[in-house]
Amino acid sequence: MLGIDTNVLVRFLVRDDEIQFEKARKLIRREVAAGQRVFVNQLVLMETEWVLRSRYVVPKNQIIEAISGLLNSTDIQFEDEPSVEEALFIWKESDADFADCLIGAKNRRVGCRATATFDRKASRLPGFMAA
Repeated sequence: MLGIDTNVLVRFLVRDDEIQFEKARKLIRREVAAGQRVFVNQLVLMETEWVLRSRYVVPKNQIIEAISGLLNSTDIQFEDEPSVEEALFIWKESDADFADCLIGAKNRRVGCRATATFDRKASRLPGFMAA
């Protein structure tokens, strides 16, 4: 399995640099052809969402569609996919940041009774509490 960094994932998703897009696409194809999957850890996923939202001004619904599409791919493996799926589900209906949704989902999966925060938006998420 080969892990990819944020810049490879972003280039693959936004295709704003054709040369780097092709390199990312070929890299993924090569791994798949060798019977391997490409790994996206949660740090890369959070950073990718931030880059898409802040640098490329991609609307939230399109980011959700892109991540959902990757989750449905058999060629991509996410770190703790159930947490990613839960975070996306919560984020769809929330005004909190994706990172907060993912933090809460991950904490629940490891047995935390709650996640304490000073962030008002996050404090309204399931499993969060105001600090």
